[in-house]
Amino acid sequence: MGTPTEHPPLLPITHATLAADPRLLAAVRDVGARRGFDYTDDAATAALLSERRKAVRGAGNSAPGWLGALAIVAGVCWPFFAPAVPALADRPRGVLFGPAALLLVLGTWLWVLVWRRWKRELLHPLLTGYREVIGLAQAHGAPVTHIPDWLVGRSDNGSGKGSAPIPSYEGVGAAHPSHEGTGASHQTSAPYAHPAPSAANVAIPAKTHAVTEYEARADEGGWHDEAGWMLLFAGGIGVAWGYTQEAPVGYLAGLLVPLAIVTWLAGSRQGREKRRLREEAVAYVRALAAAQAAGARVPELSPVLAKLLAEESGESRE
Repeated sequence: MGTPTEHPPLLPITHATLAADPRLLAAVRDVGARRGFDYTDDAATAALLSERRKAVRGAGNSAPGWLGALAIVAGVCWPFFAPAVPALADRPRGVLFGPAALLLVLGTWLWVLVWRRWKRELLHPLLTGYREVIGLAQAHGAPVTHIPDWLVGRSDNGSGKGSAPIPSYEGVGAAHPSHEGTGASHQTSAPYAHPAPSAANVAIPAKTHAVTEYEARADEGGWHDEAGWMLLFAGGIGVAWGYTQEAPVGYLAGLLVPLAIVTWLAGSRQGREKRRLREEAVAYVRALAAAQAAGARVPELSPVLAKLLAEESGESRE
């Protein structure tokens, strides 16, 4: 179904993780039987997620959506700019609101169509089943590496549960989903046995100091360029004021110019260091994906690494 990539995808949950708990594996196979899909097949699941992600993204970023946005913008601007057209200058202002209303209705209708199509793709039966699988894994205490924003109908790097949240299940005994319920119950087990060895004794890559530092510094910076320009403009304005007003004290503002250069240089150094750390983090995430493909049960990603994974896999750009 999906297009093969250079690096294996990092799945939220794999067969190796599911198989470590027999009752979890049985519950997931029950979901697969009801949905008509084998969620324990990692290759088929990866292809399913790739195909469905493209469908969900395509539904939300389609031509009707852009046309609807243009129609709404045109409808809002029409009453203000139409009087400037000579042919419409003598028309009563009330007449100008007719086309504006039509544009607003047209734009809203197109947006509703896009939203309904996006929601239909998001609630695809196989995706709904996969969200059940993730919910069951969480209820059993199994490690879920990450939950893609698109899978739960959340904006990129957004917050909250999203439009299609992962269903939650009661801890022990018969469990019922609190979202997207199907009426079926599942038996959940005791907490997941985290110390269990990975399948085929595949080693999990160790998180290096560089990766930990990237997680801590990922949100740093971003202000050096703006600060540098502000200092440069302030220095130039101060010097110009001193020259026009014949006030020598204004020339002191010229000291802000070298300060702006120093700020830019500091930002450049920080940017180079962050790029180096990012490369280390990307290599770590790819190593995790390779280990997972070989049968390892990888740990849950931090929010920073989950965001990096989304960027690397193209989820934030589709």
